Amino acid sequence: MKISQTSGVPIYKQISDSFRTDILAGKYKQGEFLPSIRELARDLRISVITTMKAYEQLEAEGLVTASQGKGFYVNAQDSEMLREQHLRKVEEALTEAIAAAKIAGMSNQELSDTLAALMDMEI
Repeated sequence: MKISQTSGVPIYKQISDSFRTDILAGKYKQGEFLPSIRELARDLRISVITTMKAYEQLEAEGLVTASQGKGFYVNAQDSEMLREQHLRKVEEALTEAIAAAKIAGMSNQELSDTLAALMDMEI
């Protein structure tokens, strides 16, 4: 996991975003434990409080559960919830793309053609 001190995004958010992406991508399976708070803090050279805040955010989202004395483990992921979260990411990315296209002076047709071309390349 890489974090940036200069990105403008709080470190705890970078950590939770990274774990969220990995969990949703299936890199962490149901019941698998995340690295301990102290271990992650040591590895990333950050405070335990920052790491705890990231884990608490993941817990509030329902992605992980705290187990006293054992740490945080990954919850079973509801396939509908996963789909909704991925749809939200797609919508966010497309909203950013639309804004960039407007700045670039692209027409709706040019943007649609670009999206179609990119989708064809990915298949």
